[in-house]
Amino acid sequence: MGSPSPVDSSATSTIPAAGSTPLTAARNVSNVVLGDILFPTWYPSFYPEELVGKDTDRLYVCQWCFKYSKEVVAFLAHVNVCNMEDDEPPGRLIYRKEPYSIYEIDGEEEKLFTQNLSLFAKLFLDNKSVFFDVSSFNYYLLIQDLPSSSSPSRQIVGFFSKEKMSWDNNNLACILVFPPWQRQGLGKILMGVSYELSKRENRIGGPEKPLSELGRKGYLKFWEARVADAILKIRNKSTVTPEEVARQCWMLVDDVIVTFKEMGLLETRKKGAGFVLAKDKARHWAQIKNIDLKPPVDESCFVEEWIQTIAGRETV
Repeated sequence: MGSPSPVDSSATSTIPAAGSTPLTAARNVSNVVLGDILFPTWYPSFYPEELVGKDTDRLYVCQWCFKYSKEVVAFLAHVNVCNMEDDEPPGRLIYRKEPYSIYEIDGEEEKLFTQNLSLFAKLFLDNKSVFFDVSSFNYYLLIQDLPSSSSPSRQIVGFFSKEKMSWDNNNLACILVFPPWQRQGLGKILMGVSYELSKRENRIGGPEKPLSELGRKGYLKFWEARVADAILKIRNKSTVTPEEVARQCWMLVDDVIVTFKEMGLLETRKKGAGFVLAKDKARHWAQIKNIDLKPPVDESCFVEEWIQTIAGRETV
């Protein structure tokens, strides 16, 4: 099984389109087998040519540790002895609400795992900028429990990465739900956790910019529900400002304004500069759009020990 050169694909915020396959001619791997699931790749990755080749029809990837091989015999031999099959995922558990868990992984402590994960993710991310140091990032794995009769009993279905020290207060660098598990609302869980990180680190933040067009569409859907919920929870006011909503949501003011505009609800103040939004219009918008305002993550399901440690992290 192959081990990668130190490559990380966490440089650009990109969210793949649910259910779409933007195939490109320059792919060095045409299809990937993750465990026992076969699906096409979307983009080239930085797998070492001496291990994967220039034009591989099928790459086999371990669903637990993301080691890889273009040879099925080597892949099966690895899977039979992979120690991550029965062990807890690397890192530490930070969130648990059945059937999903989130694990936080330090790229410095789990370099091989995060390198392999990044190489796999690049097959589905059109990143142009690439960092060669996974140690600068934390990774947040989304893990789904499977029925007890299934083998394995859990599956990594997506992740996001986050710079440990971001001068722009980015709460997310790269996000990916693996193609077989898209269109299930799982991206919202990952985005929700990223904003919980902002809240618990006591800093207003957002995803790394610029967003791809697909990333923008994904985030706007998430932001719309988030700001609508925040607006309707502000009491004793008929109008609210982007600044007020930003504080409620731990979002950047610019992101709130972009969302207001997309919702078609942004109004200019009658007196003075700036913008406002009427609560009754937000309520009507949520009703006609049939938007689910329930937060995608449950604050009570974060692990208490992790909450205590993250509160002490240095902010920038």
